[in-house]
Amino acid sequence: MTTPAKLRHIAIAVKDPEKAAKFFEAAFGMTRAGSAQRGVYLTDGTMNVALLNFANEPTPGFEDQPDYEGLIHFGMWVDDVDATDKAITDAGGSYMTGRHEVNPNVFYEVKYKTPEGFVFDVTANGWRGAVKEVVPVVVEKANVG
Repeated sequence: MTTPAKLRHIAIAVKDPEKAAKFFEAAFGMTRAGSAQRGVYLTDGTMNVALLNFANEPTPGFEDQPDYEGLIHFGMWVDDVDATDKAITDAGGSYMTGRHEVNPNVFYEVKYKTPEGFVFDVTANGWRGAVKEVVPVVVEKANVG
């Protein structure tokens, strides 16, 4: 990886994406970034939040839990998918599905699992409504003790 990965995407399984989107818009001032195959993409200007209804299909990573609602996965925006793949597998993660798209106009996700089994995506193309580079807040180390 040439620069640190950026957390820029969260996917949530919901029964009613439209109702959930209206909540996120009213409660948090989020705006619509577009339509998803199974729901709605929202943004706060930096992060992409996908509100998805899988209906009768199993929710990826939760295939043994029919009607699952809740956090599905998070997504990391990286510079180099191949280098990140190596870093993930070297750290004990495992590949699930997906492939790298070189076309910068195509949104794609390569899915992995952490050693504990949490599902996450990596991409070098980002997500609609997400911004890769922002000015980070400098957090000073807390004095504990």
